[in-house]
Amino acid sequence: MNNPNSGVPTPAQPAYSLRQRLLLGILLPVGVLLALNALVVHQQALAAADTAYDRTLLASAKAIGETLDVGGTLQSPQLVATVPYSALEAFEADNRSRMVFKVTGFSDELVAGFADLPRWQGRIPDRGIYSALVDFYDARYKGEPVRVAVLLQPVAGQLGQGMATIQVAETLELRHALARQMLQSTLWRQSVLLLLIGGVVLWVVQRVTAPVRELSRHIETRPDGELSPIEPMALPAELKPLVEATNQAFARVRDLLAHQKRFVRDVSHQLRTPLAVLKAQVQSAQRGDLPPQQALADIEQTVQGATLLANQMLALAKVEQLRQQGEAEVFDFEPIVRSVALDLAPLVAAKGIDFSLASCSALVRAHEWGLRELVRNLLHNAIKFSPEGAALTLRLAANGAEVVLEVADQGPGLSAAQRQRLFQPFAPGEPGGAGLGLAICLEVTRAAGGRIELHNTEGAGLLARVVLPGGADNLAP
Repeated sequence: MNNPNSGVPTPAQPAYSLRQRLLLGILLPVGVLLALNALVVHQQALAAADTAYDRTLLASAKAIGETLDVGGTLQSPQLVATVPYSALEAFEADNRSRMVFKVTGFSDELVAGFADLPRWQGRIPDRGIYSALVDFYDARYKGEPVRVAVLLQPVAGQLGQGMATIQVAETLELRHALARQMLQSTLWRQSVLLLLIGGVVLWVVQRVTAPVRELSRHIETRPDGELSPIEPMALPAELKPLVEATNQAFARVRDLLAHQKRFVRDVSHQLRTPLAVLKAQVQSAQRGDLPPQQALADIEQTVQGATLLANQMLALAKVEQLRQQGEAEVFDFEPIVRSVALDLAPLVAAKGIDFSLASCSALVRAHEWGLRELVRNLLHNAIKFSPEGAALTLRLAANGAEVVLEVADQGPGLSAAQRQRLFQPFAPGEPGGAGLGLAICLEVTRAAGGRIELHNTEGAGLLARVVLPGGADNLAP
């Protein structure tokens, strides 16, 4: 036995195959039922043997009763019996069983037979199956089990009359042999039946599980990296949900791999340019082409741009990771909006923007980090493209079914070229500068089950509107 603290893992128990489980599930109950049936058959065989051989005992007792007579005197009649043991030989089936008898007179005196045969202490049944005063019971004689028949036989003669008690006992070897023979015959037939059931189950299981094996071979022989859906096959209805679930799992893996490939491709493509620029700037500074302060300023600007790009790409990857985590928790959106607005307050103050915030309690089911990135990107873009001293409005409203976040600025809005590549990563000239801000907003909104829209206002400016599913306990705005 393994010690749980020894660090040695306990080997897993072998799993039973579907064939083994079906065989065990069918043959075990059938086997138990057949065993119980064999026990019942054995008891019934013993009862049948008792019924058959009890007739022999009764016939023996009646034969002895026919030999009885009344002797003695009128004042003292006595039972007289002359019963040779040979009188019982006709009723003995074979030499496997032995019969003994005992005849008791009117005054309970021994008249004939074996004195050591135990005395009858019972009573005659009120309703017997025989037209005689007879009782049958089990006893022991000289340490052996015996079956005893007791017959109360009326005896009448010229000197008087009375009631004689005749006991005939037989050993049980023949009865038990008959019961065993019947049990063996039953067990033989039941064994053949059990083997037949096992063979039928094996054949049926082999036929039924053939589609499972075919599906397994089809999946095993697929090339490495093959994630296309499994083609429809002639499968039982019970296996179709398994195939559908497998295809859905393949689709999720395909999407995840495509996202990873796209992320690696974008990282390698987008970081190559700022790194090349940074290398050129360092070489230029080493040659003394520019004054040191200007060279360092250019290098710092390039590093800041590359850092922002890397952070945004990591944020986009994290959104996909949060999507794979499943359902998020419900929490209040308002504190996040106010917190992000407070973080960006220095940028608002630096441009003298007329900023207004209108919000209320709004319950949403989403990941807190994703919503924080959503608000930060939308508000940062609005601040960046708003003219100095312009108005900027941030609104959060809830009506129970939906939660609406709006960011309205007085910037240049969207051009026709920008609309064609709206929300695409690294779109040139996209609000946000780095080309990933709106892509992050779109992925966060989709992960929360909502939608995002961008519209040019009638005057100068852009309205970003995000609609998310709301919680049932949202307060009215």
